Amino acid sequence: VKTLQITVLWFAVFTLLCAVTQSFAQLLWARGLMGLGFGGEWTAGAVLIGEVIRPRDRGKAVGLVQAGWAIGWAIATLLYVAVFSLIPPQYAWRVLFAIGVAPAPFVFWIRRFVDEPTVHRQAGETKPNAKMFDIFRADILWTTLRASVLAIGIQGGYYATTTWLPTYLKTERHLSIVGTGAYLGVIIVGSYIGYLTGAYVSDRFGRRRTFIAFASAALATVLIYTQLAFDNRSMLALGFPLGFFASGIFSGVGPLLTELFPTRIRGSGQGFCYNFGRATGAIFPFLIGRVSQTTSLGHAIGIFAAVAYGLVMLTALTLPETRGRTLQS
Repeated sequence: VKTLQITVLWFAVFTLLCAVTQSFAQLLWARGLMGLGFGGEWTAGAVLIGEVIRPRDRGKAVGLVQAGWAIGWAIATLLYVAVFSLIPPQYAWRVLFAIGVAPAPFVFWIRRFVDEPTVHRQAGETKPNAKMFDIFRADILWTTLRASVLAIGIQGGYYATTTWLPTYLKTERHLSIVGTGAYLGVIIVGSYIGYLTGAYVSDRFGRRRTFIAFASAALATVLIYTQLAFDNRSMLALGFPLGFFASGIFSGVGPLLTELFPTRIRGSGQGFCYNFGRATGAIFPFLIGRVSQTTSLGHAIGIFAAVAYGLVMLTALTLPETRGRTLQS
């Protein structure tokens, strides 16, 4: 709970600082420092929810919180349209960064109403000196490696698809629907329903089956996008499964990581694996850009989406099924 307060406040402060920067270097540093809070927020929040919810509902609870991403995405999109419609562009981007300070008051709400999970307090009483690097000890290293590869696949697939697909559809398919509010709205709605569905399915059928099913469907959707020809109307409809599967697969990550690591190093394990996956997966768009210099952009997207979601399916097969697991110290 304390870490969540710190990361929310850190994120808000450095987002506000982005609004008043006077050079590219200043913006780069402020944005980078903001990222520390961004990554920390997910870790602290996912661990907190995972530890306070009973085992049979853990997937649904963490997935419901994860679904807030789609709601925030929709609000941010509306704010973007409103701010850039009312304010000159040279100031509008600063206003949007300044709005990023809005989560700061929630720190007081968290401090007043949210308690530390019982399982965490008990672990602190028995093993208070756990260190982050314990996740690389011989008895837990194999789990850390597999969980990290899983996160790389999930995040790499998402980045590979969402970063380059709009460019591909506009430049090589010459579709005008891409980038419009209608198309983005369909993707956001698909993402929200995907988060909720993935959360329910992971509790109903297990974490491993959910990862394999969503990864297979996400890959199939990307290949359909890049290999088959569609008109604007069909492409608008395809935005729903794209958002549904590419986002819905994230719902199972938090519960799985919570259940894989013992309480004394849960935060370290969960935070490292998820954010290592985020950092490594972010390289995929760069690699697609390089490969597209020797082949078509559509083929490059398909190749890296196949690599990413293939990693998810293979890694899921090696990980234990943790659905309903009681958290252990």
